[in-house]
Amino acid sequence: MKRGFFICIEGPDKCGKTTQSMLLVDNLNNRGYDAVYTSEPTDGRIGKLIREYILKRKKRVSAAVEALLFAADRTEHTETFIKPNLDRGRIVVSDRYIFSSIAYQGAAGVNPEWIRKINKAAIKPDLAIYIDVPINIIASRCKGEGSIMEKIETQKAVREVYLKLVRSGDLTLIDGNRTIEEVAKEMEKIVLERLESKNIQRFQA
Repeated sequence: MKRGFFICIEGPDKCGKTTQSMLLVDNLNNRGYDAVYTSEPTDGRIGKLIREYILKRKKRVSAAVEALLFAADRTEHTETFIKPNLDRGRIVVSDRYIFSSIAYQGAAGVNPEWIRKINKAAIKPDLAIYIDVPINIIASRCKGEGSIMEKIETQKAVREVYLKLVRSGDLTLIDGNRTIEEVAKEMEKIVLERLESKNIQRFQA
């Protein structure tokens, strides 16, 4: 069976990527493709550790340690979910992947090349989409979530790294400062064009 197609959706916090990732999977399945949704951090052992102790409890560890934990979770994710589904010919849509580590831990001072090196087990996405949202919009969506200024500074640095990845050709940019429907329509158009160029077949009539 021909290998499937791997898509990752990237972006700063509050950009709407989870909604768009799920909509993309639904739209592809409605068109007869065999698409599945996944996300990082995962619900696996290491992913749960990341969610519980770093994201929820805000436990302080160095950015390098964070990068190692995410790389370990990503390795397990790749081996147990992404690769098996691609081998079955499916389209895998991941809400975050290696570029999130490069953006977030990179913005915190970790060498991006080192991050790539510890993620050698990661599969290179066939298409990586970045949803770009202006900082003022992110700030308005973060109201009521603790230190707004700290969040804004973090997301500003993260966005700068993402934009560098766009300029280097790693990511395809979509303007996220529009309605959900408008963003979804453009994303679907980009994905369908790429699927057709790679001759990815539909599984249903």
